[in-house]
Amino acid sequence: MDQIIQTITVYFLPVIFAITLHEAAHGYVARHFGDPTAHLAGRISLNPLRHIDPVGTILVPLVVVALSMAAGQPPWMFGWAKPVPVNFANLRQPKQDMLWVALAGPAMNFLMVFAWALFLKILAVTNATEPFLIRVALAGIAVNISFMLLNLLPIPPLDGGRVAVSLLPPRLAWQYAKLERFGFLILIVLLQLRVINVVLAPFFSAMYRLIRFTFALN
Repeated sequence: MDQIIQTITVYFLPVIFAITLHEAAHGYVARHFGDPTAHLAGRISLNPLRHIDPVGTILVPLVVVALSMAAGQPPWMFGWAKPVPVNFANLRQPKQDMLWVALAGPAMNFLMVFAWALFLKILAVTNATEPFLIRVALAGIAVNISFMLLNLLPIPPLDGGRVAVSLLPPRLAWQYAKLERFGFLILIVLLQLRVINVVLAPFFSAMYRLIRFTFALN
């Protein structure tokens, strides 16, 4: 139990920022392309409290971590924030601009991977040996890589699904978009069958190698 509590403490801030800043990025890019909905709702903010869903941002990720560790597995993450409201009809070119709005969230996670890696490098350069801070930095890298890759899966309503809808021809895009109502069920089934783990593992490893090379980390 102590180990589970320690792990939850380490992952808490990385998870909060990974999910909430991901959502804020969607709103910011939507405003850039003509939709002020998220801005008017006060959702383009770096304040995590504006994006936290008590269940999806806090309860579900912490329960998933605890259950995975209790089962003797490495901790893994799954969760969500309050979706940033985007009215795609307000975008100047809805189908094309949807691509950039969708990619904004994973792009934010990508930037946070490098931010946490830089923090880890600063700890190493300054010879800071506080184990808790090192674990938080490592968790920040892992969480953001996981969220980025997971959201890029081409399953509506994940960001990758919206990217696919944006790129497909109109008739096929309309048919593909109808999968959205089954999207989370499909995702949960694939997670339980560990199909997603197998598919994303090579990309996860490649990202880790890139980070280690870029920042000369051991």
